[in-house]
Amino acid sequence: MSVRIGIRHEDKYKAERRTPLIPRHVEGFIKNDGLEVLVEHSSKRVFADEQYLNTGASIVSNLSDAEVIFGVKEIPIEKLESGKAYVFFSHVIKGQPYNMPMLRRLMELGCTLIDYERITDGLGKRLIFFGRFAGLAGAINTLWTLGLRLRYYGYETPFLQLKQARHYRDLEEARDAISKVGFQLATEGLPEELCPFTIGITGYGNVSGGVQEILSLLPIQEIAPKDLLTLKESGCYRNNLLYRVVFREEHISEPNDQAQTFELEDYYRNPQNYHGIFEQYLPHLSVLINGMYWDARYPKIFTRDYMLKNHFNGARPKLIVVGDITCDPNGSVEATLQGTEPDEPIYVYNPEKHEITFGYEGEGLQVMAVDILPSELPRDSSIAFSTMLRPFVRAIAHANYNAENPDEAGLPAPIRRALILFRGQLTPEYSYLTQYLK
Repeated sequence: MSVRIGIRHEDKYKAERRTPLIPRHVEGFIKNDGLEVLVEHSSKRVFADEQYLNTGASIVSNLSDAEVIFGVKEIPIEKLESGKAYVFFSHVIKGQPYNMPMLRRLMELGCTLIDYERITDGLGKRLIFFGRFAGLAGAINTLWTLGLRLRYYGYETPFLQLKQARHYRDLEEARDAISKVGFQLATEGLPEELCPFTIGITGYGNVSGGVQEILSLLPIQEIAPKDLLTLKESGCYRNNLLYRVVFREEHISEPNDQAQTFELEDYYRNPQNYHGIFEQYLPHLSVLINGMYWDARYPKIFTRDYMLKNHFNGARPKLIVVGDITCDPNGSVEATLQGTEPDEPIYVYNPEKHEITFGYEGEGLQVMAVDILPSELPRDSSIAFSTMLRPFVRAIAHANYNAENPDEAGLPAPIRRALILFRGQLTPEYSYLTQYLK
């Protein structure tokens, strides 16, 4: 007997064009894994309905007949159906208030929820993610924004040749464009008053890897955080070279007890015993790309108070653009008041008024904070994501969602670790979410 799985039409954002499973892989599920695939009609998905039809899948107006439903982003409450097994990025594991109504409704309907973000190996390493593409698109968008903001300040630079990531045909076209900018920077350089031109990156995971992949197309040299502090005074820099600095946790926070040395495991266990020190680097950065994990337990890296002291002193600040890929509103970067959509991606934050103006003009700090960055490279990111998800689809589809408890459902260990709800009940690993549901 075949199992029916469904692929959602993404409706949280109008600019969302990704899919969790691409046609080439769907064809294999149908031919080799005994699955019947229902694809919800979409006029915007990067892979057209016809491409799925050609694999043997069915195009449907709704997924009521599917037993297991795969999506990318959160599902509107009114679209949830009783007893279904859902697989998507739920964004509930931090107790995010905006998604607690969705989680409550899933529980009321007796649904099962598998969250991609929690599909990990035995060491906790994520196995299915869009992070690299968030980094790729985030870096492209930050460089594009940089060109616009520098023009606002009166500088015509090679960065003006770049476009927003979503306006490139694919990643290859974007790479070619950035490589050309890199060649021009190497041969012509930047105005001396902008130098040394430095780019800071917080984090060193998949997001940071994507960022560095793009920056490597430019004439760039990596330096240590401590060397950033003296680079200008040393005079040992060139105007046709950009300087990249990668910041780890020990560069962002230090122990409250000055006699204690920084220990990463202790920092994760006891963040209340640490305070932020990152603002010492901000006067030396031209661009900051924030790609680290953050939640409210950890110190902020960039506060409104800092901006009030440094962005309204009558001079152009050293820091021109913040590309906030992490995109936690009012989070680690207090200038990020909200995440944006690709059709209105950038704004200027005014710390005096604590408000934003969309675009690249005005007094304050330029911020790029698109909330769904991988959607700006929809084809490349969907192919990569589907490739990672593919080995687990058969097991997810054929699991026993009527079992008495989640351990008897027959799910492989990485998927079992991602099981937030089973038949409407929080699994033991996620029982802590009860406090947020209240």
